[in-house]
Amino acid sequence: MKLKFAYAVPLLMSIALTGGAYAAEGGATKDDAVAMVKKGVAYVKANSHEKAYAEFSDKENKAWHHQDLYLVVYALDGTVRAHGANAKMVGKNLIDLKDIDGKAFVKERVEMAKTQSSFWQDYKFTNPENKKIEPKAMYCERLDDSVLCGGIYK
Repeated sequence: MKLKFAYAVPLLMSIALTGGAYAAEGGATKDDAVAMVKKGVAYVKANSHEKAYAEFSDKENKAWHHQDLYLVVYALDGTVRAHGANAKMVGKNLIDLKDIDGKAFVKERVEMAKTQSSFWQDYKFTNPENKKIEPKAMYCERLDDSVLCGGIYK
């Protein structure tokens, strides 16, 4: 029992000191997600939507991909405008998409974007790095008639 406690204390201390800012081992952090979303919003504002969304959806573009972090953009009707993990989703309306627990996370996201300029959202999604369904925290900011998000796997 003492041995387990000896390992638990440093772990709990590190979580307390970082505010839980770190995600899955080797993955991006909450700070990384916020920074990338803010960078993405600024990029969209400085360039055409089409140019920015194409770059966000290009898996080879390292400016918009960091470890397991990538950007997605949804119109407020649930239509995908950019998807950093799967460009084939662009143009599809995913408003009724549900996670493994039955949570309609796209619908929830666009509803949250209609009333909040920025927010965090939790749901489950397939991690593109390991292909496993994992808990995910998505940071989002409303941008005109869309919502731009980047998430971390927990």
